[in-house]
Amino acid sequence: MISRRFLAGMTALLCCAMTTVAFAQSTPPVGATPQSEVPKEPPAKNDYGRAESWLCRPGRTDACSADQTTTVVQSDGKTTREDFVADAQAPVDCFYVYPTVSQDPTPNSDMIAGPEERSVISAQLARFGSQCRVYAPLYRQLTLNAVRAMTTGGSSAASRVLAYQDVLDAWTHYMENDNGGRGVVLIGHSQGSAVLMQLIREKIDGKPIQKQIVSALLLGFNVAVPKGKDVGGAFQNLPLCRSAQQTGCVISYVSFRATAPPPTDSIFGRVPGDGLVAACVNPAALAGGKSELHAYLPAGRVPGPGSSSDAPAQASEIKTPFVSLPGLLSGECVSDDKGSYLAITVNGNPADPRPDDIRGDVVMNGQVVPQWGLHLIDVNLAIGDLVEVVKGQSAAYRAAATR
Repeated sequence: MISRRFLAGMTALLCCAMTTVAFAQSTPPVGATPQSEVPKEPPAKNDYGRAESWLCRPGRTDACSADQTTTVVQSDGKTTREDFVADAQAPVDCFYVYPTVSQDPTPNSDMIAGPEERSVISAQLARFGSQCRVYAPLYRQLTLNAVRAMTTGGSSAASRVLAYQDVLDAWTHYMENDNGGRGVVLIGHSQGSAVLMQLIREKIDGKPIQKQIVSALLLGFNVAVPKGKDVGGAFQNLPLCRSAQQTGCVISYVSFRATAPPPTDSIFGRVPGDGLVAACVNPAALAGGKSELHAYLPAGRVPGPGSSSDAPAQASEIKTPFVSLPGLLSGECVSDDKGSYLAITVNGNPADPRPDDIRGDVVMNGQVVPQWGLHLIDVNLAIGDLVEVVKGQSAAYRAAATR
């Protein structure tokens, strides 16, 4: 029997993907927001001067203090423990917007951090604390309830405006009170990437503040670029990243198993417009090509040694919240008639004692839903590589600033 908790979790993760579509298809162009999308009586603005308005801020114990300890499992089955230490003196900042996770019953979430918000911070953001001071605002995002309403013809216009306005207010407060001229890495996933994409278009791209952008990691979201080019489409001045020494650039990808590319009705890996494709940058090989991925997977995403992807994890084997499996996963950007996506190869070996697969597909009624690919673990698949890229970009940014 499928548990309530499992169904709730699957619904939440599915809604992350569906919310991406809502933003991609209906976010108005810059300067053209229809009046019908503005609430008649806008809710009061959040006060981002209050500590409670942030999931993460430097210098305190909060959601970003979550345990990131990892069990590293080699191909021969030997395990080692990898500890994690955040750098309180990191030279750049990270500003993060989380994906759709709220289970509040209203169209927009409240400003009370629940376990779902804290959990996604642990999975997607806290590890970046080794390279940057982390800032993660709470925002009144579109909830799962709002996304469900959209699937039955409901409107989300006012809800989308409120979600974006909150992030804009948080960004403005951060820049005016906390930034102090430091470089910034923007990080988002799914709905979070969509919101950051609008923020970049309206407030950053081509404006003086662009010089402070170390990079933008817009993950699990379709970012349009002209075919064969690295700039244009979604942004006019921010190119795709092609080296770890390049700054002011964008990393974006959607992930699918190499053996299960996007089907024709997939919402990921394709963008509207002649001559445009969805950006794909492999964090493990920015210049292109196939490379091993440095994944940090939540322990529940890794089955027990020698078992299939559907087998329960063996708690006796893993005592840490994260698992790393060197050599098990590799990725390569593919652009063909299926779409433009990060193709994930699982290099399982039945002869060794490690797992031969990972969990990450969306499964409904016992069947994999191929349209979503590996959206559930887009970030975790390459988070080690992303952190390493941020390390290199931070050094390059600081070197350029001292010239």
